[in-house]
Amino acid sequence: MTRLLLATALLLASTLSAASKTLDIYWADVEGGAATLIVTPAGESLLVDTGNPRPDDRDAKRAFEAAKLAGLSKIDYLLITHFHGDHVGGLESLLKMIPIGKFLDHGDSVEDNAGWKTYLKLSEGKRQSVKPGDRIPLKGVDLRVVAAHGAHIAKPINGGGANAAICKDAQLGKPDPTDNAQSAGFLLSMGKFQFLDLGDLTWNKEHDLVCPQNLLGTVDLYQVTHHGLDQSSAPQLVWSVKPLVAIMNNGPRKGGHKQVFDTLRKSPGIQDVWQIHWSELADKEQNSPEQMIANMTPTAECKGHWMKVSVEPNGKFTVTNGRNNFSKSYQAR
Repeated sequence: MTRLLLATALLLASTLSAASKTLDIYWADVEGGAATLIVTPAGESLLVDTGNPRPDDRDAKRAFEAAKLAGLSKIDYLLITHFHGDHVGGLESLLKMIPIGKFLDHGDSVEDNAGWKTYLKLSEGKRQSVKPGDRIPLKGVDLRVVAAHGAHIAKPINGGGANAAICKDAQLGKPDPTDNAQSAGFLLSMGKFQFLDLGDLTWNKEHDLVCPQNLLGTVDLYQVTHHGLDQSSAPQLVWSVKPLVAIMNNGPRKGGHKQVFDTLRKSPGIQDVWQIHWSELADKEQNSPEQMIANMTPTAECKGHWMKVSVEPNGKFTVTNGRNNFSKSYQAR
């Protein structure tokens, strides 16, 4: 009887431990590029972009440090949202630091640039292109591609639907012929929690995701598109998905534009905007409180502090600033 009770207690403890594991998302500071690491409760990993090419391997090292912080010895999937240097440039150096299982992308580049050529060589035999509606098979979460190669999902998901009120005053920009507009974007769900990352998708493509129908529904966490440049974060997109929290992976003078801060602050229900860098392109009043900014100093003095979100099974998620360990918790809708 004692052995049976002990075995039952151990099984219960093991079950509770497994159930309490968090979904963790890390933002490495790549000075206005992108390197977002997702680690599921099951321990599977997806790195989204690899930062800039650097002679000192700065961005690759910072992405690798995030992987070490997460306790990873390999990265299961790498998603390159598009083939600009600030997103794919750190790949060659990163591969010398940690193995990567499978390479995912939006399809062939629409630009003949160095990043694309290098990616083709490095991903040979392991590459797979995704399309809207595809799922990336990470255990414990639902990660659905919502945009890729200039296309988007055809029907609303996540409670989306008709969106006439917000769309009636929408203004479009000039068509974007660059690979930004081809970006692969996704919606990640775990229970109540929803996280949206659209890479560098530009204004008109964002508009198409929410007008005339909101294809995305509402989200809890929004990675501010395109580092907070005003070529993206169309008001219709931001105000339709209504994030509770936004995280901007900007640099001191790359992204963090005034117009984007204004759009975010006016979004219905938003509680906080967190920044990887203090923005020198916005007013002091537009920047977030210092405790919510990972790096306060210019590039030459920057220590490359990270940011992290941990999501619990009940939908509670906590943002932590790696510079000062300040954290704040929120509850998913």
